[in-house]
Amino acid sequence: MKLSRVFWQTLKEVPSDAQIASHRLLVRAGFISKSAAGLYNLLPMSQRVLRKIENIIREELDKINSNEVSLSFVTPSELWKESGRWDTMGPEMVRFVDRKSNDFCLSPTNEEAMVDVFRKSITSYKSLPVNLYQIKTKVRDEIRPRFGLMRCKEFTMKDAYSFSIDKASLDTEYENYYQAYSNIFKRMGLDFIIVEADGGNMASGDAKTHEFQVVATAGEDLVVTVPDLGYAANIEKAQTFRGDLDFTDASDIEKIETIDLKTCEDVCKSLNVPVYQSLKTLIFEATYGKKTVPYMVLLLGDDEINEVKLKNFLGADHLSIASEDTLKDLAVPKGYMSPYNLEKKVSVLYDASIDVDKSYIVGANEENYHVKGFVPSRDTQSFKQADFRMAKESDFGPDKKSKVVFKRGVEVGHIFQLGDKYTKSMKVTVLDQNAKAVTPLMGCYGIGVTRTMAAAIEQHHDENGIMWPKAIAPYHVYFAKIGKKDETKDLCDKIYNDFIEAGVEVLYDDRGMGPGPMFKDADLLGLPLRVVLGERDFEKDGTVEIKVRSTGESLKVSVSDVIVKTKEILDKL
Repeated sequence: MKLSRVFWQTLKEVPSDAQIASHRLLVRAGFISKSAAGLYNLLPMSQRVLRKIENIIREELDKINSNEVSLSFVTPSELWKESGRWDTMGPEMVRFVDRKSNDFCLSPTNEEAMVDVFRKSITSYKSLPVNLYQIKTKVRDEIRPRFGLMRCKEFTMKDAYSFSIDKASLDTEYENYYQAYSNIFKRMGLDFIIVEADGGNMASGDAKTHEFQVVATAGEDLVVTVPDLGYAANIEKAQTFRGDLDFTDASDIEKIETIDLKTCEDVCKSLNVPVYQSLKTLIFEATYGKKTVPYMVLLLGDDEINEVKLKNFLGADHLSIASEDTLKDLAVPKGYMSPYNLEKKVSVLYDASIDVDKSYIVGANEENYHVKGFVPSRDTQSFKQADFRMAKESDFGPDKKSKVVFKRGVEVGHIFQLGDKYTKSMKVTVLDQNAKAVTPLMGCYGIGVTRTMAAAIEQHHDENGIMWPKAIAPYHVYFAKIGKKDETKDLCDKIYNDFIEAGVEVLYDDRGMGPGPMFKDADLLGLPLRVVLGERDFEKDGTVEIKVRSTGESLKVSVSDVIVKTKEILDKL
């Protein structure tokens, strides 16, 4: 393609709302333009990248017998009401009423719609497993859209769904997608981590769920890895262990005055003891339908609560910090509360890192007082214990020996085992081998297509611009001439045509700009190779310069060898 014919314009100014590299570079390099907050127009250069991403996805999903469909973008409310999500989905779902007063929404996700397609066609186990996917626009009315394509209101997503007769079949299909996703991101040239993840409201119980995280310093997600063990998990899921701690042996209760000392840090500092020898007490309210239940949760004084772990342990619909009214009702003063001498009954939960037979400093449930010598196993009538803490960089992995390493990542893919969550609520059955009606099990597998493009830039850029991996670059070669002679132009036109005949994806900069602006645009665009025919060099020694964008390595080759040598370098990238 000749650059003079491409709808493309670079910008010198950095967008005022751009906080991360991918947002800045996608706008400046002419890949996207802003329509409104959280809404972006995808311009020709980005379309080429997205088509390549989509084609890689299609090729790998074809290999595991997943069938492409395209569901309606507008979804009737009836399907969402069947699953129960019409009333539980928040304001991120964009809803509207048509001229006949029927309720619809713009699809934020498509579990219900895909189940509806399935149940209208499949009635027997003989047709299972079934795998369906689509690459489609989704809309979610983000309360705070930011970071360009990373978190916007309208985006392109690949969502796939498997339907299986039993758990063994679901496990097989899940593994197929796991491997397909690995192949997809490897082919894109991305450095990624597969992490154990929390399924949130999508997966339940011990169902498998994994995230595919592209490693990037600007990533929103914190990933806990243990390199020695090959372990990786999202911070919300990671189960790590503290090193050896010097807990105090059990002793008698001693009440101490701690006026205006409401934090574990302040109390332990005043007593000159490590903060972990105190217990931090938090009160949460767990909601189950219309019922709300308070829980008292205790951690080592220098630990932080992982609300996702707590919510999953409780099996709650929602979880929130207790209100002031709840604290008053339980008669626990904020900053001084604990299970010690509780006036009213409340369920008590201890984090797994707490040695319940040792002695700790806790609130005395009396304003301006704490107690020393509190032993959980002795001084609590009843309690449960589980992992509720947030992992720390000083922690150890599952073997309790290997150190953890934290990394930042961008979630580009997520796979879940949904089980019968949607097929059961939507009353879907098939006949099994014994002609008995059974509920099929589902898996859900998503890839953020536009997000993947942004994540690739977060991982592959420098101060001058983008550095596209070859597999998803809009073109492979940026070809330009420096010189004004007709003979130079004719020669460059010939080289350009030779590139095309050789099957090289080439972008020919024929705009007639000077080398300075031209090279700045080339670096900003970030194609894998830059090939330049300079009039002076050619007249001097008959050479053309080839430069690798990602490494800065350059070499000069003769005009007669430029096509062959370019292809050789591309093959190695």
